Amino acid sequence: MKANGTVFKYGDNVDTDVIIPARYLNSSDPAELAQHCMEDIDKEFVKKVQKGDIIVANKNFGCGSSREHAPIAIKAAGVSCVIAETFARIFYRNSINIGLPIIECPEAAQNIEAGDEVEVDFDSGIITNKTKGTSFKGQAFPEFMQKIIKAEGLINYINSQQ
Repeated sequence: MKANGTVFKYGDNVDTDVIIPARYLNSSDPAELAQHCMEDIDKEFVKKVQKGDIIVANKNFGCGSSREHAPIAIKAAGVSCVIAETFARIFYRNSINIGLPIIECPEAAQNIEAGDEVEVDFDSGIITNKTKGTSFKGQAFPEFMQKIIKAEGLINYINSQQ
């Protein structure tokens, strides 16, 4: 499995309230959530993001409340992967549960810039910055996590096993 896209870059402590503002939590429709993804930190995000694009952030991405709406909004907006130095633990688990690939790699997070073209190989954990010709070794996804992501989330994965 691979992700390939243009980077949107953010800093430390991007919380779930910024990823999907609380005023939109009256909906659980992924398409509607996607329309408001990142709008309080990046007004242009929803206008510019394209299917396959990648979010890169620094430390503690997804901190704040434990709402599953945040990774749902990111995935529904077309983002194929989030790379960060570190993730808030609940956000990390929620992302895997809904089938949003995320990968921790401090070196990549520090060296990749907005607008760079990046490819992520989930089998090997290799993150390649095609713009700069550099590569970084992130943590590869274990096979069971790849199965959950391929199934588009934990519930779909469990249902497919019956």
